[in-house]
Amino acid sequence: MADFEEILRKATAEAQDFINNPSRLDQLLVSLETTLQKVPVIGESVSELPTMVAMVKSWIKKEYTVSGKVLATIIGAFIYVVKGKDIIPDSIPVVGRADDIAVVGLALKFVEPEVKAYKAWRDGRR
Repeated sequence: MADFEEILRKATAEAQDFINNPSRLDQLLVSLETTLQKVPVIGESVSELPTMVAMVKSWIKKEYTVSGKVLATIIGAFIYVVKGKDIIPDSIPVVGRADDIAVVGLALKFVEPEVKAYKAWRDGRR
């Protein structure tokens, strides 16, 4: 788990550049959605990805407020999934996405209360 924590820490630091540039962040989210279309739906971490993407998009539109730490953690995980510099190459069938899922799962573990709060806020607006 320590290796994934280091990966997420580095990606979280890189996320600040995306936070400061909403158009770059929007491009990352589009890339993430494209990448996710290739990933089989596995486990809770992957099932929460659309909610995490929606939360970031709501932040971009200034509809929803989220802390910088939470935002950086989520965007850091997105960067890891999209960039493709993986511990386990994505080209390896089945297990190639395991590290992506692990990083997203770890990010979700760190921000889960905020994701639940966002879902409640979103559902209250419907």
